[in-house]
Amino acid sequence: MRRKGRLPRRIGVYLGALVILLVSVLPFLWVIISSISPQVELTSIPPHVFPEQPTFENYARLLGNADSSDIAASEFKRALLNTLIVGMAVTFSALVVGALAAYAFARMRFRGRSTSFLLIIFTQMLPSVTLAIPLYVLLGQLQLINTLGGLVLVYASFSVPFVIWVMRGYFLSIPREVEDAAMIDGCSRLATLVKVVLPLSTPGLTATAIFSLLAVWSEFFLAVIFTSTEASKTIAVVAAEFSGRYSLDYGALTATVVLASLPPIIFAMATQRFITSGLSAGSVRG
Repeated sequence: MRRKGRLPRRIGVYLGALVILLVSVLPFLWVIISSISPQVELTSIPPHVFPEQPTFENYARLLGNADSSDIAASEFKRALLNTLIVGMAVTFSALVVGALAAYAFARMRFRGRSTSFLLIIFTQMLPSVTLAIPLYVLLGQLQLINTLGGLVLVYASFSVPFVIWVMRGYFLSIPREVEDAAMIDGCSRLATLVKVVLPLSTPGLTATAIFSLLAVWSEFFLAVIFTSTEASKTIAVVAAEFSGRYSLDYGALTATVVLASLPPIIFAMATQRFITSGLSAGSVRG
C-alpha cells in the first residue's frame, strides 16, 4: 500500500520538476531562436516558432567590424570587455574585503560587533533607487562619472555586505579547534586565515563569487545612470540601446543577450559543485 501511495507522489514531483525546467529553459531557448531569425520573420503575424531561413548575421554584426553608424553594435565588444573588467574587479575586491570582515565578525570579540553586523546587513535592504542621487553626487565630486572605477566602487559597496553575511556563517561552521591547532604550531591569526581557514572555505568563497559576478553582470539601473560614454558602458546598457524610440531591433537585441549570457553561464557551470555546499554551509549558523 505504501508503494502504491508513493507512486502518485513521485509522479507529481517529476511533473513539478518538469514544469519548473520548462519555465526556466523555454525563455532562453526562445531568445536563441530569435537571435538566428531574420527581422522579417520576428515581426511577422503569426510569428514563426522556428526560422525558415536561419541566419547568423546578427552575431557577425556584433562580433565583426560594425558600421560606425550602427552605434550599439559598434560598442558591443567594448561594453562586453568593460563588463568583464568591472565584474572581475568587484568580485575580487568584495571577496578580499568581505572575507576579512566576515572572519572578524565570526571569530573576534570587540565592542559593537553585533550592532555593526546588523547595520551592514541593513544596507542590503535599501533599494538602489534611493541611493542613486547621493551616489551620483558623490561620484561627481570624485570625478568618477563615466569611469569603470566609479562602477567598481558602487557595485562593491553592494557586494561586500552580501559576502560578509554569507562568509560569516561559513566561518562559524568551521571548527575552532582547527584554527587553534594551527596557532599552536606557530601560525599568526592572519597566517591561520590564509593557510587554513580560506582553503577550507573554498565552496563558500566560490558561491559568493558567482552571485557577486552575476549581480554585477546583469545590473542595469545604476549603470545607465553613471555611464554614457563608449569607454564606460556595460553590456546591459548597450543591449538597451537596440530599443529605439520608434523601432526595436529584435535580432541584435537577442544576439546580445545570448553572447552576454555565455560568460556567467560557463563560470557557473564550471563551479556549480561549490554553489549548493557553499550556501548551505553558510546558512547553518549564519
